[in-house]
Amino acid sequence: MAISLASLKRSSALSSPRILVHGVAGVGKSTFASAAPNPVFILTEDGLGTLDIPHFPLARSFDDVMEALAALYSEDNDFRTVVIDSVDWLEPLIWARACKDNGWKSIEDPGYGKGYVAALDLWRQYIDGLNALRDEKGLTIIQIAHTEIKRFDSPEHDPYDRYIIKLHARAAALLQEHSDAVLFANYRISTVKSDVGFNKKVTRALGSGERVLYSAERPAFLAKNRYGLPDVLPLSWDAFASAMPQFQAQS
Repeated sequence: MAISLASLKRSSALSSPRILVHGVAGVGKSTFASAAPNPVFILTEDGLGTLDIPHFPLARSFDDVMEALAALYSEDNDFRTVVIDSVDWLEPLIWARACKDNGWKSIEDPGYGKGYVAALDLWRQYIDGLNALRDEKGLTIIQIAHTEIKRFDSPEHDPYDRYIIKLHARAAALLQEHSDAVLFANYRISTVKSDVGFNKKVTRALGSGERVLYSAERPAFLAKNRYGLPDVLPLSWDAFASAMPQFQAQS
């Protein structure tokens, strides 16, 4: 392809967002995604509960997931959002496929992390499928993940614990880079200090049950966004969509 100044473009057109939501168990990640425009779920875990949402049969292999993405791409439909629920349950399916392709008994068999590197090729195939749905079909992408607490070794500060996506580090980094927004869902918690006598105080955590969505990085959790979202939003699709330029333009 010949490149010249005539090929310059401006990026004013708003593409459908690629969203990764991670959060504590039971906070309402699937419910949040189910309120997105015309969603269809690709399930790798049986976690919809009572949500009455179009979904593919439970995926039991990496090929099942890729075939679902291919069906959305090649067959006529009016879905506007595809939800992967969840990517941390997709990960063992990817590892199983990598082991099958290479004749390994486990992803650890080749040693020195080589199994996880091989799995990245499958993750990239999966991402290519998501990108095709977003770029050529205009679908919004929502990936759901559970979270876990791990120690973070900062080069600037003493180590501390933080919530991160429950995936192998290489896969987590790949999905974070691919996403336009990484959102952390949790209950709002505050702390108070109580006097327990003898000149001693203890710190107690208090919560009202309010569920919130964090969109900006903090030491305690991983998050980012490319849209200038408020740092904290209620955990509801309506609140999120009202802050998103893409969905404001559609309303």
